[in-house]
Amino acid sequence: MPKLEAEVVVCGAGIAGIAVAYELAVKRGVRDVVLLEQDTPLSLTSDKSTECYRNWWPGPDGAMIALMNRSIERLEQIARESGGRIGLNRRGYLYATAEAGKIPLLAEAAENAARMGAGPLRVHDWKRESYIPAPAHGFEGQPDGADLITDKALIRRHFPYLAEDTVAVLHARRAGWFSAQQLGMWMLEQSRARGVRLVRGRVTGVQTTAGRVSTVEAQREDGSAFSVQTPCFVNAAGPMQKAVGRMLGVEIPVFAELHLKMSFPEHLGVVPREAPMLIWADEVRLPWSPEEQEMLAEEPSTRWLLEPFPPGVHCRPDGHGESNTLIVLYNYHLEPLEPRFPLPSNPHYADVALRGMSAMVPGLRRYFDKAPKPYIDGGYYIKTRENRPLIGALGVQGAYVVGALSGFGVMAACAAGELLAAHILGDVLPEYAPAFALERYADPEYRQKLEQFGDGAQL
Repeated sequence: MPKLEAEVVVCGAGIAGIAVAYELAVKRGVRDVVLLEQDTPLSLTSDKSTECYRNWWPGPDGAMIALMNRSIERLEQIARESGGRIGLNRRGYLYATAEAGKIPLLAEAAENAARMGAGPLRVHDWKRESYIPAPAHGFEGQPDGADLITDKALIRRHFPYLAEDTVAVLHARRAGWFSAQQLGMWMLEQSRARGVRLVRGRVTGVQTTAGRVSTVEAQREDGSAFSVQTPCFVNAAGPMQKAVGRMLGVEIPVFAELHLKMSFPEHLGVVPREAPMLIWADEVRLPWSPEEQEMLAEEPSTRWLLEPFPPGVHCRPDGHGESNTLIVLYNYHLEPLEPRFPLPSNPHYADVALRGMSAMVPGLRRYFDKAPKPYIDGGYYIKTRENRPLIGALGVQGAYVVGALSGFGVMAACAAGELLAAHILGDVLPEYAPAFALERYADPEYRQKLEQFGDGAQL
């Protein structure tokens, strides 16, 4: 069996694994890093991302906001260093509601986020009109925090495409999107220039000697086996992180959810190309014609389409220049399941996503009877119970994990890679590090605190 050697082996060349290799090789000068990947880099789930970022997170503490603030700082650095290659914008996330009773809840969420480091809340009611819209491009010189607009005239002036019964919008400002593929490829290019080796193969086992990682076993596509001798192994296996953890005898406390997204050419221009990420904060009943309702009610397999759907349907424009693509996401069935590829089909997804989004943007109803053919893809969110990542030691000497990155992998990758490199090299850790370590679950006080976590800010 051919043998290689490496100072660090990273299992998985998705955005998280590449970020770890980049941090070790480019930022910390570690020269002998192997990225072990069975497929094309950034191809399993990293290329299925919505490619968005935000520092808008609930508590019960400020650890997620601190992690994201750091990651956004690093994203902005890379945007500058790469000459704008990653296309980073600062359009923000716009949460909207038609329920007046939710206005105090939006304000409370913004005030809590402000206390935890997300930036100040600015309220714009009929007395104040100091709201500054976000530019379509760029990120420099933009405010952080959030703007809560309750003046309906101001809402109509800036967001005329929203439902007329919208009573409030909350614009989270340190948020937007970028090209995750370009980010990943830029970090990979920089890493390989500093000696990182990309080796094709599937991890089949991790051996230990005297309780410490010693060898990573792998298999090439042609079935031939090889191994890499190393004292340090990083589990960045994305959807397969639980299976890879078991190779070390470690049960990683995560589960998988299937998340899909739909995109289509929005040629009617209902959603302006400069719009922010749009998120409907209310429950939805899908708009069906009386005839459609009658037909759906007749079949037990389709009656669920007449039931209320949860809040959270969201969309954003995608592409540059002449592009008219709109991405719509609505994940309403989130039962845990085992990852399998190719992804299971969902014949109703495009219709549900489009009709759900029309609650916030009624102009999209013009596509109900003549929608262009949609493209549907997606991937698995690998999550912990409280929807926080796992970044740190894995319970076996020399083994580490960067995982449970759920739906925030591309936005958290830069800070996650930095944090894991600090663990590996024994550097001083940031204050937020314990919040993401696997050891947190061994703390009785933390296990009790789990009951206080909110919804995990899942979109």
